[in-house]
Amino acid sequence: MQFSGTIHLLPKNVKVFIALFLIAISCGYFTGLSFLTRTTSLMPDGIEKHYIGNEDEEDAGEMIFKKSEREILNIIHTHVLSFSLIFFALGSILITTSVNQKLKTFLLIEPFVSIILTFGGIWILWKEILWFKYVILFSGILLTTSFILIVCLIFWQLIFVRGE
Repeated sequence: MQFSGTIHLLPKNVKVFIALFLIAISCGYFTGLSFLTRTTSLMPDGIEKHYIGNEDEEDAGEMIFKKSEREILNIIHTHVLSFSLIFFALGSILITTSVNQKLKTFLLIEPFVSIILTFGGIWILWKEILWFKYVILFSGILLTTSFILIVCLIFWQLIFVRGE
């Protein structure tokens, strides 16, 4: 069955529906990213402090305590489930585009690898394997880059590419 390029053949109301979905999901994604920026400064040490605290530091300023196992499991559980569904939905739409097949395949796979590395990495960091904060940062950057690229490619296909 051929899915590639079928997005161009969709009726206008379905294209509007997809565009509104992309706008809404982007608002949610970037609100979460804004929260992450405020809590971690998007820096390795901020990530470490956010999850394992800073109560051992002499001049900590604001005291941040290590998250409990219950909190960490809740964060990981909710984020892995929601991110998996987000990227499943986006991937399902991306499949219908006429984007280059190699790029499309990469963007269908990479987010799921980054989800596992990012949120599995949070667990590993919480276990105080501190160098994993760099894996979390790198995989989080890849995840966000993939999100932006997928959304932009779908919008491009909806707006500028015409069906035959």
